[in-house]
Amino acid sequence: MAGKVLGGRYTVQDRIGTGGMAVVYRGLDEVLGRTVAIKTMLPQYANDPSFAARFKQEAQAAAAMSSPYIVSVYDWGKDEDTYYIVMEYLRGTDLKSGIRKHGALDCKKVAQIGSQIAQALSVAHRHEIIHRDIKPQNIMVLRDGNVKVMDFGIARAKNSHLTTDNSVLGTAHYVSPEQTQGKELGPTTDIYSLGIVMYEAATGQVPFEGDDAITVALKQVNEQPKPPSQINPNVDPSLESIILKCMQKDPAARFQTADELYHVLRDYMAGRIQAVNAVTSVMPVAATTQIGGQTTPIITPADTTGTGVKGRAGRTGRQKPTTAKELARQQAEERARRARRRRTLTVIGFIALLAAVVAAVVMVMGNMNTMRQVPNLLNYTQQDALTAIADSNFFERGEVTSEYSSTVEEGRVISQNPVAGKKAERGAKIDLVISKGEEPKETVEVPDIKNKTPNEAQQALAAVGLKYENGDSVYDPEIEAGKVATQSPKAGSSAKEGDTVTYHLSKGPESVEVPSVVGDYATSAQATLEEAGFVVEIDYDYSDTYDKDVVMEQSKTGTAEKGSTIRIIISIGKADIEVPDVMGWGVSDAKSYLEGQGWSVSTTEQTSDSPSGTIINQSPSGTISGGSDKSISLTVSSGPAQTPSDTDATTDEGDKSGDGNKSSTDTGA
Repeated sequence: MAGKVLGGRYTVQDRIGTGGMAVVYRGLDEVLGRTVAIKTMLPQYANDPSFAARFKQEAQAAAAMSSPYIVSVYDWGKDEDTYYIVMEYLRGTDLKSGIRKHGALDCKKVAQIGSQIAQALSVAHRHEIIHRDIKPQNIMVLRDGNVKVMDFGIARAKNSHLTTDNSVLGTAHYVSPEQTQGKELGPTTDIYSLGIVMYEAATGQVPFEGDDAITVALKQVNEQPKPPSQINPNVDPSLESIILKCMQKDPAARFQTADELYHVLRDYMAGRIQAVNAVTSVMPVAATTQIGGQTTPIITPADTTGTGVKGRAGRTGRQKPTTAKELARQQAEERARRARRRRTLTVIGFIALLAAVVAAVVMVMGNMNTMRQVPNLLNYTQQDALTAIADSNFFERGEVTSEYSSTVEEGRVISQNPVAGKKAERGAKIDLVISKGEEPKETVEVPDIKNKTPNEAQQALAAVGLKYENGDSVYDPEIEAGKVATQSPKAGSSAKEGDTVTYHLSKGPESVEVPSVVGDYATSAQATLEEAGFVVEIDYDYSDTYDKDVVMEQSKTGTAEKGSTIRIIISIGKADIEVPDVMGWGVSDAKSYLEGQGWSVSTTEQTSDSPSGTIINQSPSGTISGGSDKSISLTVSSGPAQTPSDTDATTDEGDKSGDGNKSSTDTGA
């Protein structure tokens, strides 16, 4: 079956379980790419119209119900000779295996599981569907601690007529008395079975044991369970009373709806003990007696007065005795009436009991010698299963083989042939398939899927037997949006076949608002930009406008890619001023040039050997600080100083010009 594609869509993978009339496989929905569970009908039932009809009914019944506590059914169909149902794939373990492994559960956990099953049954019952096979094997406990009810394989609607036999459907340890007796079933039969499930969860064992299914079924009808607290002293009275009310032999004495039971369990978990006790205070456990080796309930007079005193009804109208003789007579009459009532009730009870036992024995013994139902050995250890076959004194050991299983513990029965519940003749051999545990997984190297599209990544992972999961997308400036940015486990590491690799797709670079830092001091500006996610590059320059160490320019504003570089220019103050060198220039040219450069010029004349009108000195010269005043003083040559002979020769000129040194501060001279 592995590798087969059903309905052109569902690829069958490994087998994960076997039931009474079907095998369950893990599979892949090729359309949606999700793992599913695929239930296929066993070949021996595929050609039986009644089984096919019930298989179809299971799919339709389960698909019609929506509850977080019921396994979801996605699809169903027939492919050639194979009937199949496609359901959600559950990761967890069944409650039976959990109880076997851990023993009795905590009271609150029992109530939580019971309340969730009750909610699932409430949904089913609203659709007029009775499950009829509530047992721990059909309760899957998920990894988060919640449960899901599975396997509506023998469920049927109240108005369905697909089967004519109500009896021996379900597992004997969990069936209700009315189910064993073939009576009409209602919601309370599921409540009885749920009571036994909670009983087993609270104590670690079922209430009724026997050598075979018939013995257990008779105990369901005739015996009262031992109170759970006598097996596990940690079971508190409130939970015990709820469980025992569910397990009342009379359906009318149980909780009447699953919803009612859910609310009681909810109140119990919330600590509203009084409310729980009020509901469950009318739950006496009937006394029992031994008749013919069979434990049976004793029928006792009812309390018809509501006072708690039996047999007092109808006497309120009597007159009080007036004499001692009258009192003695009334007391004698009362004793006689009580004796007659006891004899009558004892006879009636014995006759009713005898009739029930005879009817049950006749029903059971009809086929006992020639045909018997095959016991359910699933999940038994190999030794326990072989012992059960030998102890039956009816069936014989068949072939024992083994195979890997991802759901059944090593050493326990995966499947059997004939299947449980099928009638077989004395001496029939039962073949067993024993689990070898989970198949060892191969070690594979995790491929590098970085920078691949999702489809490319999934194909690369599938090629080495790894599963995949798409995590949250991340920003990555180096990876194109829509491609794999990161993966876990990392590429090149070792993993087991079937492990999951989580990858995160890139959203490309992240664009963020660029803070404006112009006018901020350098240290503060750099911290602001780096905190926003940018790389800061710093340059320096002179500025006539910004003080030293203040940002006077930044390269990006508005929005930019996170992680990109922002260049800022820091002021180092005003630039030093280079003073033009006009030494040797003519005064007129020097003044014109300097004033054109923004300088304020003053001049002074001085005799020198330089030609008259030539600049022989300037102050300042070289460079001055940027904040200095741009004023310059020039010394202008007035020619050589005159000698006396020069004076005689130029007396007239000297008379006109006066001294040989002449000073001028007129900047326009």
